[in-house]
Amino acid sequence: MTNTHYPTDQLYRYTFTDQDVRGELVQLSTSYQRMIQGHDYPASVQRLLGELMAATVLLSATLKFEGHINLQIQGDGPINFMTVNGSHHQELRGLARLREAVADDQNDFRTLFGKAVLIITLTPENGERYQGVVDANMDSLAQVIESYFTQSEQLHTRIWLHGDGEHAAGMFLQVMPAAGHDLTGFKHLETLTETMTATELYTLSSSEILHRLYHQEQIELYAPQPVRFHCGCSRDATLAALAAVSPEELQAILAEDGEIVMNCDYCRSEYRFTAKDL
Repeated sequence: MTNTHYPTDQLYRYTFTDQDVRGELVQLSTSYQRMIQGHDYPASVQRLLGELMAATVLLSATLKFEGHINLQIQGDGPINFMTVNGSHHQELRGLARLREAVADDQNDFRTLFGKAVLIITLTPENGERYQGVVDANMDSLAQVIESYFTQSEQLHTRIWLHGDGEHAAGMFLQVMPAAGHDLTGFKHLETLTETMTATELYTLSSSEILHRLYHQEQIELYAPQPVRFHCGCSRDATLAALAAVSPEELQAILAEDGEIVMNCDYCRSEYRFTAKDL
């Protein structure tokens, strides 16, 4: 795929002046590639992790507090779980765990996750933690997210998610409370947004996308927010985690290997410790 020439890894938020509807657009490349780097995920898992990353960015933009959001899908299918954690600073990390081998072309959401739930956890820096659980036995992650908004906020919402192992992208439309029960404007914007393809989202700039879709609409576009992969692991934090392991077990590993090697689950960074470190 041709490299894009415009700034990617950005979240764009906008509202429609003549409609009580708000929208979002996210385009990811470097942050997405960094998230899957070193994990050797099958192509199908890479695609889904891109979708979940895009969804996390879009949902974090709906938060009315400073803090973290975590999206995790747990199921009894070949994918054991998949999770992405984000913050109001749009710093994200994520991973997937497989129960069995997954083919690159195995893309059916229900088959990959089996009987599953989506757990959304909101953790404000100040305030109480909130966790919502929604049935994930649907045909796509987008449908699951839409179901979550229907249940939790009762606001009509549409979300479009894409990932291909190199780029990930998503779009989001939501009725604002002032619209009441009138969905006429929303349905019109939904129909327009439905025409955008994954390839266009990967290769066009944000201004080209918004103009192509909504050139007859009045849009108020807010300043873009950069998105980046951020793990947060460190040698000190890894050493602190080893404190939970029994001294006998640590000594046994040191006696056999001469050192203890720890790899970060998220960024795959390697940390090595000898007896004098402990």
